[in-house]
Formats: sequence, structure tokens, C-alpha cells
Amino acid sequence: MMDVAQSAVAEALKNGADYADARVNRLSCENLTVRNGALATAEAPEEFGVGVRVLKDGAWGFAAAPATPAESGGVAPELARRAFKAARALSPARTEPVRLAAEAGHVGEFVTPVDVDPFGVALEDKLDLLYAADRAMQGADATVARESNLSLRREEQWQVSSEGAAIHQVLLRSGAGISTTAAAEGNVETRSYPASFGGNYKTAGWEHVSSLDLAAHGERIRDESVALCSAPLCPTGRRTAIIGGSQMMLQIHESVGHPNELDRVFGHEVDLAGSSFATTDKLGSFEYGSKHVNLVADSTLPGGLDTRGFDDECVESGRWHVVREGRFTGYHTSREWADRIGEERSRGTMRAEGWFNPPIIRITNLSLMPGEWSFDDLVADCEDGSIYCDTVKMWSIDQRRLNFQFTTEIGWEIQGGKLARMVRSPTYQGTTPNFWRSCDAVCGPQHWELWGVPNCGKGNPMQVAEMSHGAAPARFRGLQFLH
Repeated sequence: MMDVAQSAVAEALKNGADYADARVNRLSCENLTVRNGALATAEAPEEFGVGVRVLKDGAWGFAAAPATPAESGGVAPELARRAFKAARALSPARTEPVRLAAEAGHVGEFVTPVDVDPFGVALEDKLDLLYAADRAMQGADATVARESNLSLRREEQWQVSSEGAAIHQVLLRSGAGISTTAAAEGNVETRSYPASFGGNYKTAGWEHVSSLDLAAHGERIRDESVALCSAPLCPTGRRTAIIGGSQMMLQIHESVGHPNELDRVFGHEVDLAGSSFATTDKLGSFEYGSKHVNLVADSTLPGGLDTRGFDDECVESGRWHVVREGRFTGYHTSREWADRIGEERSRGTMRAEGWFNPPIIRITNLSLMPGEWSFDDLVADCEDGSIYCDTVKMWSIDQRRLNFQFTTEIGWEIQGGKLARMVRSPTYQGTTPNFWRSCDAVCGPQHWELWGVPNCGKGNPMQVAEMSHGAAPARFRGLQFLH
């Protein structure tokens, strides 16, 4: 398939392109869901296609089409001609010419390391795992819904650029999870494991699914969902809060990841996903958080959903601080947007959903670095009436990613230095800088976990991308809780 991508680039240059790159993509997925003891979803979609991007006179053109592997050699040159024609037609309408930061023409290969290929595991074994998890959630009269999920994804890419890049990548991820819903006392409550919205996902093989041990957690989340129905609402007012890792995942994603995508900062997402408060005048000087807050972007992180060798414009993966000891220090960039702020190289965060979209800046693996506390010591260090809450339930954040309100599935009030009564629907709100500035402690590496986000939407037309956020429980002072 590398020769197919090369033929597209050659055709674009022949027509007069200033720059061109091409991607050939093959995608295979497998999704299984057992709901209330019955198989509800069983699908294995596959896609194959070619996308070509061309730069001419400072404007981009893009064209893409599905094809079988046998057809792709004939399709690619025509796509190059279409992309070139689009770029040439758009050039007079541009307000500022596209300039690309320098990048070497990388030649390389990256394959996600796995112990057990999940696509090679027998279907019967996969279903046995999901049915066992479903049985573990049975046994409570108040339970009204049970769901166990499994999702696998394998993407193979061949990428070529007119600067000499020739890259082959095989990216594989696995994920699974369970949830159960109870209805009692006039309330309906759901508990999830290991995280809400389908579970947890990593670039790994079947070994990751096995390690989740879904059935072992079924009884616990069943009982918690029932108990939540009669639990009191979380108390209101300003309180100290410990936020668990899977909820910190969402906080990182919404209040750090998205506002630090540089195309959003320059207004290229205003029509759909919003803008950003983290404007370029703040870079290097803005107090994003307290000294305890270190947020690192890393597309080389083992297990991360955006762990790869190269992004979709052939830039090598890397690692950098977005926030260092509370100070805002770096954006997610592309070659085009890095040039806009005078940086010599892209951070390598351009990705496209499939063959049918041009790449755009996406959040990579972005993590809150661990501190030194044990969880028990952190709880013991909190005053009575503090709240520990975890697991995403619902959320809202404004288009500048500044004002937010998040609700978690479950919480506990802290009394006498220990977790005491369970509380329902902990809901907290704040502004991004004040929230991160109120952080005064983060748990240590033994509590740090990598949480996968398989469904991040951005762009117009919408593109879905995947990334991970590592976090341990962290403490925040004076957080506003409300009903």
C-alpha cells in the first residue's frame, strides 16, 4: 500500500503542488454488548480508503474515497488531481497563506505492542466474559438494567509525504466495561466499572480486557447503584473535595486538553466546539494551577490511546509539559499552527478520523502527574464534611472552556478521617484556573491510572478521536457543591 500513497503524492507534485501527503487506511472493529442477559450488539465493521492532502499557493485541498486494496492504485492519482484542483480554487479566498514548520522526512514503522491479539480470541470466549459479568450484576430486585461491553479497534496506516516521509503504523486498542442501573425510592441511579461510558480502553491486547476482571466487580456496583437510590443528595456549599482518577480524566480533558488545542485558540472551532480562554498572550506566564499541578502531553506513553510513532502529517511523536508546576507552558500544535506562534516544530498532534477526513489538531495523551500522598493519608488529612467523588455522570462547560459544572456517579462524605456515608449525585462547579489553583495535593504513583477516552468529538464535519488521560485522586480546597 505504500506505493499507492506514493503514487498519489507523485501525481500531486506533477500537477504543481507545493506540498502533498497521502494516507491509506484500513480499519477493523469489533463491538459486543450484552444487555440484561441477552446479546444486544454484535458487529465487526471494516473500512478501507485513501485520503490525499495538497498545499498550493498557501491553501489546502483534500480529497478522499473508499476503495478495495485492489482498486486503490487506480483511485489514488485521481484523488491527488481533485485535491490539487480544490487547493488551487481555494487559494484566492484565503486570508493568510499556510506556512509549515520544518519537519524531517521520517521513514519508519510503529506497531502497538500486545501480548495477546484480541482479534484472535474466540468469539465464544468473548461472549463468556460478557455473560459472566452480566450474571455477577444480577440478584437485586431494584436493578432495572445491566450492560457489559467489549470494544476492539485495529487501524493500519500507510503515509507518504512529498518531503520524503514513508511511514507504516498498526494501531490496536482494546476496552471493556460494565454498568448497572437501579430504580427505587423515586430515584434512578447507575454505577459503572471501571469507568462510565463503556469502561476503560488502552492500546493493548486481550490482556487488558482480562486484567479488568469485570465479573469480580459486578456485585459491588450492583449494590452501590441500589444504595444510591436511598442515599442523601451530596451536601451543598464550599467544601474540600478529593476527586477520583476516572473523574479527573474528564476534568483534564475538558478544562486543559480542549482549550490548549491551538486551532481552537485561533478561532477555528467557534462554529461548533467553541474557542478558548487560553490565548497566546498567556503562554509561558499564566498561572493555570497551583505548584502541585503538572500536566504532561505524551504520544509515546505506553497504553495511551494516542500512543503512536507519528501523527497524521508524518511528525514524530513526543512528550512535553502543557502545565509545569502550575505555569502554562505548551499547546497542542500542527505544522501550520506551530508556525503561527513562531515555534520551530509541530508537537505532532494532527489526526484524522479514518481515510475520509483531513487531519486536525487533537488532544493527545494528557496526564496529571502523580504526587506523593497515599489515598488513605489524604482522606485522613481532610476535615469533616469533605467530599470524595468519582466516575463521570454528566457535565457542562462553556465554549471558552472556562466555566464548568460536573456531576459524578457517586460520592462519600468524609468524617473522622475516613469515608463515611454515601452521597448521591455530587455536583461541583467552578472556573478552570480557580479549580486548578485550588489543588493542594495529588496521590502518588501507586494510585495513578491511565483512562481512555474513545469518543472525543471535534471539527465540522465532526470527527471522533481517541486519547488517554492519566490521573490519581487529587484534593481541591473550597470547591463549590450544589444540587
